[in-house]
Amino acid sequence: MPVAAIESTCEEVAAAIYRVRLPLPFALNHVNCYLLRDDDGWTILDAGLHRAEIYAGWQAAFAELGIVPSAIRRIIVTHMHPDHIGLAGRLQQETGAPVFLSPREWEIAQATWAPNPQRAAIVAAYLHRVGAPATVGALVEEQEEKLRRMTQPLPVDVQFLTPGERITLAGRQWEILHAPGHAEGQIIFYAQAERLLLCGDHVLQRITPNIGYWPTSQPDPLGRYLASLRALLTLDVALALPGHHGAITDWSGRLHELLAHHAARLDVAFDAAAAGATALEASYRIFNFSRFSPHEVRFAVAEALAHLEYLADAGRLIRCKKDGFAAYRAA
Repeated sequence: MPVAAIESTCEEVAAAIYRVRLPLPFALNHVNCYLLRDDDGWTILDAGLHRAEIYAGWQAAFAELGIVPSAIRRIIVTHMHPDHIGLAGRLQQETGAPVFLSPREWEIAQATWAPNPQRAAIVAAYLHRVGAPATVGALVEEQEEKLRRMTQPLPVDVQFLTPGERITLAGRQWEILHAPGHAEGQIIFYAQAERLLLCGDHVLQRITPNIGYWPTSQPDPLGRYLASLRALLTLDVALALPGHHGAITDWSGRLHELLAHHAARLDVAFDAAAAGATALEASYRIFNFSRFSPHEVRFAVAEALAHLEYLADAGRLIRCKKDGFAAYRAA
């Protein structure tokens, strides 16, 4: 059962930057989107799912701030997950604003949310990799179809933002940074002069971002995430505004907490697979599935696979076969 939807709220969290908190029908029951004001109009940063209550939340925020559709100059999507891209296409239809994201995230968005005749074969290969029987495929496809419906229509006027470029938002100059791990091509935005960061889902305050190995993933998503966290330790950040939960004011401390979390989780994953296990079997030993919805089970298995692959690349585990499925055991 999805949790009860929370009411959307609109709050100025930095000068000319407004957080619009919108409900989600998941255990993680909200997403933080942002409105950024410039002299020539407004920018939307992330859009939420395409659901009636989320659309209503945007309308309430627009009314509160006196925003008319033509005042929206652009829509930026940090990454292609449905709670960030889902309503972007409809908002584009109503505002005429182009949608910006990284080239890699748009590639994955099309592969995941647009009609794809090869999708069934891709999912079947992935299920075999994690050790799931074919009967699980129908459940996975059902969950993905629910999410796919909440991303339609996809944007049609799409333009790209490239890491290393600079962009003006809310009267500030921001550097665009690549933040891989939670999403392949996620982009975040750093305003050095004000020590301010729009960090998407890369770093969250109360929970650890899901780092999963998905059918569209390039090798070693966890390794790339950990490397990114270490690189971001060099940033001087006073305030980071994330895609979920509250603002982050101890940037370095939170990064160290996430690094420690994954070091501990890698030890747990090793113990779960040491005697020989598929990713699905290991995930049952790592997580308490009795607390999870089918939506959350997908994330748990993908995260287990990311940790097992990291351990195999590090030489702590060996890739093997078990009952015809891909599996792992202690080196």
